[in-house]
Amino acid sequence: MNIGIMSFAHIHATSYANAIKRIPGVTLTAIYDTDIARGEAAAKEYGVPFYADRDAFLQTDISAVLICSENVLHKEMAVAAAYAKKHILCEKPIATTVEDAEEMIRICEEQQVKLQIAYPVRFSEPIRALKQAIDAGELGEIVAIRTTNRGQNPGGWFIENDLSGGGALLDHTVHMVDIMRWYLQDEVREVTAFADRYFTDIQTDDAGIMTLQFNNGVIASHDASWSRFPQYPTWGDVMIEVIGTKETRKVDVFKEQFRLYGKNVRSLEHVYYGNDTDFDLIVDFIRCLQQDSEPSITGTDGLKSLEIALAGYESSEQKKSVTL
Repeated sequence: MNIGIMSFAHIHATSYANAIKRIPGVTLTAIYDTDIARGEAAAKEYGVPFYADRDAFLQTDISAVLICSENVLHKEMAVAAAYAKKHILCEKPIATTVEDAEEMIRICEEQQVKLQIAYPVRFSEPIRALKQAIDAGELGEIVAIRTTNRGQNPGGWFIENDLSGGGALLDHTVHMVDIMRWYLQDEVREVTAFADRYFTDIQTDDAGIMTLQFNNGVIASHDASWSRFPQYPTWGDVMIEVIGTKETRKVDVFKEQFRLYGKNVRSLEHVYYGNDTDFDLIVDFIRCLQQDSEPSITGTDGLKSLEIALAGYESSEQKKSVTL
């Protein structure tokens, strides 16, 4: 199976490309990018052809594409790939507007191509173990959930609203909202949020706090930010605490780590040794194509988490709760 990557704008593009190299029978054969210098550098690194022309790229013998562009370009790349009959793994968030996300889903369905959204947190072993415990009833009835996703400011296009569609609240909410929906198998009905610039002088938000109420009555909070300074020992955290009537359990995706002391910029580093979630995401996507099965993380999953993040911005701007 031949795979193409559309843009190396997102930092995950490199880990996805490295993952493809590790999977027998799967080959990265083409790279397209709107930034020619960036695309040519990636093509040189991985020894594959670079295409500055999107149509020429889509006419190659690739079966699927990984879209890792700036958020605002997700829709147009996905639509073009769908019309070219290429299956799609799209980096999160699925799009920057609900309308664009809905169009992506509709066209992929019409063209009968698979659309999966890149939520690698679903493949964290501690996250999956907690999902199994919830499904087995070990926590009893779920009452509340608390989550955090606090990392470092990525800079670049991530902090430009016209390319990203939002700041930390968008970037760091969709992951954990997806996990909450997956755990509860239920939808959010009300969102209350605050978002602003607290740590840096940039044009978009760098932190926000959100409270959610699900249809089944579960209440949840989410703390999203780009609050970690560059010398912090680790990138950040991705934590979820689930409160049930029988017991409470808490996991952090990056808690599997050891401490490394050195004389570099960071005198102390937390080195992660857990499973490679990006690799497991790519393996899952390839398996979906090989077995012709429904993606484990669908376009609708991407749409729902986007709706909640955007409702958070609406709530913050209007200073009131938003009902979905």
